[in-house]
Amino acid sequence: MESGAIDRRLLAIYDELFGFYGPRHWWPARTRFEVIAGAILTQNVSWHNARLAVAGLRRAGLLHPDAILHSPESIIAGHIRKSRFYNQKATKLKAFCSYLTTVHSGSLDRMFHHDTEHLRNDMLSIRGIGRETADSILLYAGRKLSFVCDAYTARFLERLGLITGRWDYESIRSLFMTHIPPSVAMYNEYHALIVHHCYAVCRARPLCATCPLAGSGEVKQFPCRRFGCGARRTAKHRTRATSKEPQGKCVQTRQGVDVAVSSLYSEAE
Repeated sequence: MESGAIDRRLLAIYDELFGFYGPRHWWPARTRFEVIAGAILTQNVSWHNARLAVAGLRRAGLLHPDAILHSPESIIAGHIRKSRFYNQKATKLKAFCSYLTTVHSGSLDRMFHHDTEHLRNDMLSIRGIGRETADSILLYAGRKLSFVCDAYTARFLERLGLITGRWDYESIRSLFMTHIPPSVAMYNEYHALIVHHCYAVCRARPLCATCPLAGSGEVKQFPCRRFGCGARRTAKHRTRATSKEPQGKCVQTRQGVDVAVSSLYSEAE
């Protein structure tokens, strides 16, 4: 597929998702360090549980690099038990705070002043900071141009035929960063929309009848590979449940999608 066609396709998908779901207001946090803590705590767990762990740190007065750095790991772990693998994550929080203090004198301003790719490589050397976590920190805490990818992104793109075969994280990240405008706001919103869509509709067992990408216009040319539904679905199909949908129900409206996602965020409680 030629470069211009990929540009148009990714932008058309973004427009459809944004038009259907609206802005996602992501990442929910009060401070940049809270974003960083949340990015570590949400590894391998639902955001609902990560949010509870962040709240536990806040209640304990531990949402500051110095507080994390000077607290025993056992104390930190005790306040983030909702996050799973809490002992490992306590170690990861301390490792990041140690890096911040040692390399950047404890200053997030100084850290984020560095070149994006240089800082990304630096963070990837920290114990427990992988590519998705590093990119989340760069984009959502540092407002730097670094697109965030995850398993949802890969599944979403594969079903729409935008990737095939064996794709790795860096290739998917490069796809977005090459073919959509270099905008922090768009990177933020696009990733949040994909995650929201994959929670609500494009699940492992998808609710294809409700997919906002199965409509008319530019996106109609992008059939979904999961059930071959993309080009053949109409607006009428998107708003009608079928007996074959999982859980015996189908999300039918934007409000209904939001309700469904709210319940999914709470599923690990």
